[in-house]
Amino acid sequence: MPLIALTGGIASGKSTIARRLASHGAILVDADQIVRDVQTPGSPVLRRIAAEFGDGVIADDGSLDRPALGAQVFGDPERLRALNAIVHPAVRAESQRRFEEAFAADEDAVVVYDVPLLVEARVDDPWDLIVVAHAPETERLRRLVEIRGMDPKSAKERIDAQVSDDQRLAIADAVIDTSGSLDETEARTDALWERIRAR
Repeated sequence: MPLIALTGGIASGKSTIARRLASHGAILVDADQIVRDVQTPGSPVLRRIAAEFGDGVIADDGSLDRPALGAQVFGDPERLRALNAIVHPAVRAESQRRFEEAFAADEDAVVVYDVPLLVEARVDDPWDLIVVAHAPETERLRRLVEIRGMDPKSAKERIDAQVSDDQRLAIADAVIDTSGSLDETEARTDALWERIRAR
């Protein structure tokens, strides 16, 4: 019943790796989806965000206005820390509940936690393996601008708001280089899966 942490910076190819592992039978727990789940309208987390950042971060339908919140926190480390202090504990609790649920359903399951902010939020957990998706910053900037349509300044701010590549690589048990072709990334992920199943 291995518990695998899969992390990587924005536009690092982490989601590609996660999908490939899922195709082999891994159970994915998606931290970004949990973030959205704990921030639903009326939730305690959303109420605390509104209290901290103002009603301007709440859309007319009561949901979180992500661009408005992002404008306050990206490029401002102090405000980002304030947001993380609200969100991370709730995400941690819910992700732990989902891990336990997955293993209760199948004690032999391979559970992969797809988590961009592993270093920031839960590096000390007893992971069986920490996998880092890695591509150079220049490549990630290109992907954000050319594929996701972000302007270069915003793309750079998003990357700079996360921990450095060196900090992520320092905790890695395995690194998957995603700077090449999709086929190359998938082949490296397949090799990782064989490694996990052989443990």
